[in-house]
Amino acid sequence: MLVRDAMSTVVLTIGPAHTLRQAAQLMSARRVGAAVVLDTDTCGLGILTERDVLDAIGAGLDPDHEPSHAHTTTDVVFAAPQWTLDEAAAAMLHGGFRHLIVLEGRDPVGIVSVRDIIRCWSAQRAPAPTALTA
Repeated sequence: MLVRDAMSTVVLTIGPAHTLRQAAQLMSARRVGAAVVLDTDTCGLGILTERDVLDAIGAGLDPDHEPSHAHTTTDVVFAAPQWTLDEAAAAMLHGGFRHLIVLEGRDPVGIVSVRDIIRCWSAQRAPAPTALTA
């Protein structure tokens, strides 16, 4: 199975000036665990995860005033849609993270998470349902 089969194509993109609260509200409304941070000044992509938001709040920072760019991971490992799920899982394990931005050329086309990979692996290995008898 490939990354394109598992990834979420709902890509939440925010700007670097969004506050942590704004980012968290958008992630919650879209029911996603990460946002792609697009910095048009540097033409760079980064990622802000729910863990980044929690770490900042846990450190006592004010989510209403703290900009997302201060907590964005910019040293990002990107996946390609044609990667296998094994390759994506290995990249996550090696890097110690739970999300990969999926790029087609230079454009973000999806995000794949550990949860997405486990869901696909579980579906592949699940036994066929059996009929219930009375």
